[in-house]
Amino acid sequence: MPDKRDVLLERLLAMFRIEAEAHLKDISSGLLALEGKPVDTPAFDIIENMLRCAHSLKGAARAVNFAQVEETCRSLENVFSALKDKSLAVSSSLIDQLLKAVDALGTLVSGEGSMAERQKLLSATVTRQLNEMLKSPTKEGRTGSSLSQAASPLSLLPPDESSATRADVGAYLRTSIPSHASATIRVPTVKLEKVLRQVEEFLLPCLTARQRAKELGEITTTLAVWKKQRLQIQSVVRIIDREMTSSLKDRSFREQHGLPKLLKYLDGEPLQMKALEERLVRLQRTIEQDQRVLAGMTDCLIQDVKEMQLLPFSTLLDILPRFSRELAREQGKSLELVVSGGEVEIDRHILEEMKDPLIHLVRNCIDHGIEQPAARLAKGKPSSGRITFACSQSDSGKAEIRVADDGGGINVGKLKAAAHKLGVMSEEEMERLGESELLALIFRSGVTTSPLITDISGRGLGLAIVREKVEALGGSIKVKSSTDTGTAFHILLPLTLTNTRGVLVHAAGQLFVIPSSSVERVVRIAKNEIETVKNRETILVDEQPVSLVKLGDILELAGNSAEMEPAHYLRGIVLSSGLGRVAFLVEEVLGEQEVVIKALLPPLKRVRNVAGVCMLGTGRVVPVLNVPDLLKSAVKASSAPCIPTQDSSAEKQGTSSKHSILVVDDSITARTLLKHILESAGYRVTTAVDGVEGYTALKTGTHSLVVSDVEMPRMDGFALTAKIRADKQLATLPVVLVTALDSRDHRERGIDVGANAYIVKSRFDQGNLLEAIRRLISISSINP
Repeated sequence: MPDKRDVLLERLLAMFRIEAEAHLKDISSGLLALEGKPVDTPAFDIIENMLRCAHSLKGAARAVNFAQVEETCRSLENVFSALKDKSLAVSSSLIDQLLKAVDALGTLVSGEGSMAERQKLLSATVTRQLNEMLKSPTKEGRTGSSLSQAASPLSLLPPDESSATRADVGAYLRTSIPSHASATIRVPTVKLEKVLRQVEEFLLPCLTARQRAKELGEITTTLAVWKKQRLQIQSVVRIIDREMTSSLKDRSFREQHGLPKLLKYLDGEPLQMKALEERLVRLQRTIEQDQRVLAGMTDCLIQDVKEMQLLPFSTLLDILPRFSRELAREQGKSLELVVSGGEVEIDRHILEEMKDPLIHLVRNCIDHGIEQPAARLAKGKPSSGRITFACSQSDSGKAEIRVADDGGGINVGKLKAAAHKLGVMSEEEMERLGESELLALIFRSGVTTSPLITDISGRGLGLAIVREKVEALGGSIKVKSSTDTGTAFHILLPLTLTNTRGVLVHAAGQLFVIPSSSVERVVRIAKNEIETVKNRETILVDEQPVSLVKLGDILELAGNSAEMEPAHYLRGIVLSSGLGRVAFLVEEVLGEQEVVIKALLPPLKRVRNVAGVCMLGTGRVVPVLNVPDLLKSAVKASSAPCIPTQDSSAEKQGTSSKHSILVVDDSITARTLLKHILESAGYRVTTAVDGVEGYTALKTGTHSLVVSDVEMPRMDGFALTAKIRADKQLATLPVVLVTALDSRDHRERGIDVGANAYIVKSRFDQGNLLEAIRRLISISSINP
């Protein structure tokens, strides 16, 4: 069993490494800022901060018995004190040596390499060089600061005190000093991610509660309709009772069959029904209130946990000043780095993933963009180049990152030659490209304007990697270039990777969810707005041509005929990413809602066009589509989809296309299946989700026949048929009931209400349905 003191020491060492990393980062940033300051410019605050960091690190190292770190930090204190009292001048060579000391400390603290090698590196090289920087031999008190003279509780311990005790006292020293850090705690990111996943699970009961509230509202509506129908029945029974009372014979029949009891029951029923209705209304209001409270609490909790994952953009830039400085010096160039918007907070996962892409962009700016000092002076530019990092938050809730240099820009001629040489496209095709499309060639793998491959660049892979990484994060990247102002890369990224909203669409007889972050807009497309460009169907969106494809075709699903509204409009959803914009035809757009997205598990770890699955409030599992995959699949499509028109249908089916059929079914799957069958047969089809909506459609449009389900909310198929027969304008309209109810009683009820055909779903046959419809329409046409 491990000793408790050893366990404590291990925990303190882990905390020490985190603290040391923060101090070393501050010292490194301070050194770069100190070097960038003009001569004779006050730098007291920078030096004072570095001195305090070195002193704090020295005390922390002493607490955990890191003697070599403590010794080197003492030497750093001496150097910073000399800079502070101006007995030591700032120079590039001094900054280089101090940065090497910081690197050596980082190596020692991180635990990389053997202990012997690390101690040798520090004690024999770095500490000696730091001491040699001082103009004269120094003593401990030469710092001129009370920081190194302050008595430490550690110095009061006997030399043979155990390491655990010394660590304990050191930890007490750090926690007893008031600071900003005392208001924070360090939590492992694994725990934060686990909490976020658990919090997101609360969305499912929220969605379920919303669905239950909706269902309860439908029940209340059904009860209200039933109440009205019951009143009508009661009035009819009273008329019958009066007629029977007038005749002695009928009076005995009336008494014998309990008609008075029925009337008494009907008279007392309104009180019970009213009480039930009031209870349902109260219950509905309570559930809706509970759902709103639960949704509000869940939203706030998710937002708070998400904010825990956010870090300022400036944390991503800590490595860039040092990297760009050394790379520029290697190439004999002078460079200034300008940063703005460092306070914008972005998900730490995105920041970590963007570290390498930003390094690629900086390398590209220095190697390809910034000219040599002599060349810049010849162009009338300052000898020192400038790279700008700017981050801002857009109105759409995304982060916009701009990386720009003031170099010579992209040589378009060289870019064309490189793309042609690589076989990306012919010269004729490149001549037809616009400026933005032409510049986008630099993101193609292998395309480079550098005549020489070096260890820095020239292979044509860096920018291709940048684009792939940005798009994998759900972002996009564009480039603008000018020989006068240089090159600018514009990157658009989500602020957080977690996505809990999606647009629910219906295509090819199935439901799909598309992440809202990739949905640009939903459009209604008139058939005469569709044009063919280069053998592909396109529409205009913001006066720009956008390819138009069927979502069902891209997903390779059968039965994906796009639904047409009565006004001959098609429904489309425009998706966008770094690959561009594509409009996808769908049958229905059911709206945006919160979803809980789950990743696919083996063996379905990677399915083309599918990013995961989610569960709706109804309990139904729906695929979540992968937008980058969809756009790539749309680009690769060899030909444009064919959109069926009235004329083509009429050629295939003769004169049947002039007939319009109303399909009424609350099941979206059954509704879509019937619609596809009828449209394939050449009929024009309108759909409704229940009897109330179906009757409204009949009153506002012209239809040749009705195909209806029986079991539906608000108004079922029997009630709809009876209502049609009671309407003078619709009394002769043929009605086909397609239902799962196959009992004799249900069939007889269908006949009683006036249905013309009754087809059971369990024995459903497409041919039988079409034949019945053809015959009914034919008879109806002969006998209007």
